[in-house]
Amino acid sequence: MGYRDYPVIKKPSVWGENNSLMMLIVINVLVFILMHFIKTFYGLSHIPEKTFMTNVFDWVNLSADPLRVISRPWTLITSFFTQMNLLLLLSNLFWLWTFGYILQDLAGDRKVIPLFIYGGLTGAIVFLLTYNLIPQPDAIRSTIRFYGCVTPVIAIAAATTTISPQYRLFPMIGGGIPLWVMTLVFFVIDLASISQNPEFFIVHMASALTGYLFAKSLLKGNDWSHWMNVLFDRFTNLMNPDRTKRKRQSVREEVFYNTRGQQPFRKRSNVTQQKVDEILDKINQKGYNRLSEEEKDLLRRASEGGL
Repeated sequence: MGYRDYPVIKKPSVWGENNSLMMLIVINVLVFILMHFIKTFYGLSHIPEKTFMTNVFDWVNLSADPLRVISRPWTLITSFFTQMNLLLLLSNLFWLWTFGYILQDLAGDRKVIPLFIYGGLTGAIVFLLTYNLIPQPDAIRSTIRFYGCVTPVIAIAAATTTISPQYRLFPMIGGGIPLWVMTLVFFVIDLASISQNPEFFIVHMASALTGYLFAKSLLKGNDWSHWMNVLFDRFTNLMNPDRTKRKRQSVREEVFYNTRGQQPFRKRSNVTQQKVDEILDKINQKGYNRLSEEEKDLLRRASEGGL
């Protein structure tokens, strides 16, 4: 899809078990199918569609009514995994794949889900504030709903473009299209779709600002996703008691120098495919910029046939 300025030996599998982007896409598709399956069941049972909306759909989307949100707090999360319009779903998933794929490339796989959640929660909270602080008739407030994954996608798009605005897409076409151009197209389309709802303009801009601040913080070495990933790792470790922790050695100790059985201070290169694979896994999880100089040097030597 695009290119970067460091060597690539092996790309992560699209269907790999650690592919967070694919996980998000699958969840959105499954929820869409489930909602329509239930809706079809209601229809075949001659139950009015309004009953489906009240008994099912309203339990997973976010209402502008704060009292309903208090009674259904999970909708702050479920709302951005819910979509009923097929064209909107396909459009959102296309942009999610486009920007999420590049974010994986630039910052690592473990940034995708936390940023998705940050963008969605920001959109949900600003949605509630906007429709409750700006005077609205109660009849309108009670019917307004917030759902769909567009705000998480906006956050991912803003963060990815902030990290590398000159990232090139489709390099075979005249040297490639800069990422910022693709992002501009995305935002123009998005703003056109909400032109009749100025309140949603505020919501979408808040999500974009979240993505921008996330990326700026990451570039300064402050990872907002770290605490989420730590919680996730602890949860998965509880589910897998056989998994043991091992003390991480530095790349210098683990890869470059092996003095066991040798004279003191004598250096012996120990570059193996296993070490290269571990570095590639680290790129997939944390991004190339998180590698140490020793790891970058090893990756360069391996790409030049140094194994």
